[in-house]
Order: sequence, then structure tokens, then C-alpha cells
Amino acid sequence: MTAQCRRHTRHPELARLGDLRLVRELAYVDGKWTAGADCTTIEVRDPASDQPIAWVAKLDAAATDDAIAAAHRAFPGWAALLPQERAAHLKRWHELIIAAKEDLALIMTLEQGKPLSEARGEIDYAASFVEWYAEEAKRLNVESVTSHLPGAEMIVQRAPLGVVGVATPWNFPSAMLTRKAAAAMAAGCAVVAHPSSYTPLSALALAELADRAELPSGVLNIVTGNAAAIVGRMCEDPRVRAMSFTGSTEIGRMIAAQCAPTMKRLVMELGGHAPLIIFADADLERAVDIAIGAKFATSGQDCLAANRIYVERPIYEGFCAAFAARIKTLKVGPGLAECVDIGPLMHGRAVEKVDAQVRDALSRGARCLVGGERHAAGDLFYAPTLIVDVPDDALIMREETFGPVAAVTRFDDEAEVVARANDTDYGLVAYVVTRDGARMLRLGRALEYGMVAINRVKITGAPIPFGGMKQSGLGREGSRHGLEAFTELKYLCLDAA
Repeated sequence: MTAQCRRHTRHPELARLGDLRLVRELAYVDGKWTAGADCTTIEVRDPASDQPIAWVAKLDAAATDDAIAAAHRAFPGWAALLPQERAAHLKRWHELIIAAKEDLALIMTLEQGKPLSEARGEIDYAASFVEWYAEEAKRLNVESVTSHLPGAEMIVQRAPLGVVGVATPWNFPSAMLTRKAAAAMAAGCAVVAHPSSYTPLSALALAELADRAELPSGVLNIVTGNAAAIVGRMCEDPRVRAMSFTGSTEIGRMIAAQCAPTMKRLVMELGGHAPLIIFADADLERAVDIAIGAKFATSGQDCLAANRIYVERPIYEGFCAAFAARIKTLKVGPGLAECVDIGPLMHGRAVEKVDAQVRDALSRGARCLVGGERHAAGDLFYAPTLIVDVPDDALIMREETFGPVAAVTRFDDEAEVVARANDTDYGLVAYVVTRDGARMLRLGRALEYGMVAINRVKITGAPIPFGGMKQSGLGREGSRHGLEAFTELKYLCLDAA
């Protein structure tokens, strides 16, 4: 079976691909494509049209064992390579990703729904981690320690952990895989990855390119199928020495509990509930630009999305009017259509949650200035929405939204808004808009968030340590810290007498 156990009619937009071999419907284990024991499949659907795109192999816990075993076998040889040899494989993978950018973006838009322009941006973002970690592989330096013992020389090394389990979400199906897997592989680890069943095609396309880059068998494995069975098996297997997960805090807690008996290293990027704080000294047009970018990218389906927008009273009404005018210009439609800003949500539960949050806020006295209802473009589309005068006890101010709804409220002074912004279990990112330099520094210290964006939206990238405080995660991804997360410090004491 070269494609799948049963043949199906493919989505018509796949004809736009330059390289149809990038659409893989089999899992990738030990350098081979596999359908699993019984050839059962998961249907992957286009959220914009509800048309089927592909039928991907549905593997089980036993197949996960095979993938873990393959990674465990591959690990010693991969770890023993010189760093520049591992880097060469990653650089080749990076080159192939960049060359296939248009096809990879098309695949992503079809299965995830985000506008094609955003998908292209994500492929660049995903590739940047592979390139970055190809270079960082050569910078895991040995550390010398000044000896406190006579006749002894002391060295501290960083040793790769071993097999790393990876579980990635549907909202950034390419970038979250490369940010985790490239770091682990650069450190000398082998990877077993499970992509979301909503968006497995992006991960499998990257595996196809890794195969073409001649990555040794077993170093990267992609196991598609039921998350509970696959991730559960990775959590309980002692050969898996670390788990890296991006997703909800609720699922993160479950994974942490499952990993506890085997004392795994955990790297987790969990939920966010970002505040955007706009002070009266802000430039109004710039503040609106920042609010649009921070709220509506990826149709609001982003852990970095600004869920709670606080505006200082003197400019509150002017900001709300200008923000409403801009939101009305956002174009809703399928991600492959021209100039689309807002695509579909991922599934029906997301639409229901967003709508319930809007209804709850309105019942508590909020006003809807724009949108506030499902969109005529399709069952999974929700109109870009602005609700104002939202009280702090509304659901949308207490729970992550994951949809194109902006909730705005006013504040009167700095201490008050900092306390309100920090009043959450989450602490991933916060946004601040002000022209007061001293206030920038004060807010940077006072806000209990792992990342603070001041007068801008885009802050992420391969060189920075991405991660949150409180229940928004454990550890950091990106930067040298993201690579070090998959290493263990090893101390050597040599008798030199």
C-alpha cells in the first residue's frame, strides 16, 4: 500500500500542489511509512468547506511502542555524531522546507483554515527553528569548574536526555513541531511526535522532507492516531525521558500526572489569557493596530491572543469607536480566498464556546458594537466581534477565548489595571501600549507573565525563550534554553594528581 489502505477522492484544491508527494496519509516510524496493523484511518476535513481532504493512518499504543523502540535504537548513534554532522541534516531539512513553502502553506490552510498569507508566515517561522537549532547544535559548550579539591580537574558537560516525546496542537501545526523537534534533535535526542488529529498532514509533510534530508531512521517519528492512547503510552514508557507539549492547561495537567511515575522532564506551553493594556498617552491609531494584530491573528485561535483589553478612561470611547471601525473592515472567508483576514474556527465546540462567552457578557451588561453572531460563510465561521463595557466576572474575562471576539473594558489607574491583569491563573504574555518610558519598565516588572510586549505585537522567534509563568507552562522553547531543556548536566571529576 503506497498511499493508504483504501483509496478515496481527494480534495480538489490539492491539485494546486506542485508536489503531491507531500500529502502523506501514513504515519512515519523508523524511517518507513506505515498504516498500522488494521489500516483504520482518521478523516481530515477542511474546516472552511467541511470537505474531506485525506484519510490518515490511525495508529494505536502498540504502534507507539514501535516508534519509541525505533527512537531508542536510533538515539546512541545520533547522539554520537559530531554536532556539525547533526547540524548538516537539520540544515538540509531547513532548505527543503523553504523550497516547499508554497505547498506546505496550502496544505496547512486546507486542514487548519487559517488565511494562506498566515500559513506562509508560519512556514517561515517553522523553518527558522530548524535553521536556528542547526547552528545551536554546535554551541553546547563544555563548562570548566574551578576545582575546590587538590589534584582534581572538574568539567561539566551537557548530555542529551534520550528519547523525547512531543505532542503538538492544531493551531500552529508546523511551527510547534519544528520548535520542539529541531531543538531535541540538535541536542542529540531522538523524537516521537504526535500531531493533532485535526491537522496531521502538516506534520507528515515535514516528515517527508526530513526523510528526503536523509535524517537517520528512527531519529524523527510521527505517530498519528488517538491522542489518549499514543500520548498516554509515551508518558508511561520509561524510555521516553522528556515530554514536550503545547495545548490546554487542562490536558497539560493530565500529561504531568501521567509522567510523574517515570520522572520525565516536562516542557509545556499551555493556555494563555493575555491582557492588552492601553494607556491614555498612547497613539490611538497605533493602539488600534496593535489590538487588531494581538486579537485577530489566526482568527483569534492563538494562545498569545489578547483576550482582555483594558483601556484608560480618557481615551476609552475614542478607542472603542476606532477599533470597531477597523474590525468592520476585516474580511471573513475560506483561507484560500483572496485577502481574507478571518478564517473558520477549528471545530463546532470552538464556535459554541465563543458564542456562549458573547451571550454571557451581554447578559452581564456588556454592549456589542460589531458582530456578535455566527457568520454566513459557513458553520465554523464566527463574525469578528467587539464587545465593550465587559465586567471582570464575565466568562470571557476569566476563560481563554480562542476565537475572533475582542472584549474591552476601562480602567482608571496603573495599580488597578496591573492587579486586574494579574488576577488569573495564566501568565503567558501581556501587551502594553504607552509612550511613558518609566511606565514601560514598571509594567515589565509588575506583570506576572513570561513575556511582555510593549508597543508591538510580534515578539516571538527562534532566538527568544518562549514560555509562561503560573499555569501557562513549564520551561522555555526557542533560544539556547529550548535546546538545553533536552539535555542533562553531567559532572566529571578527574584525578590529575
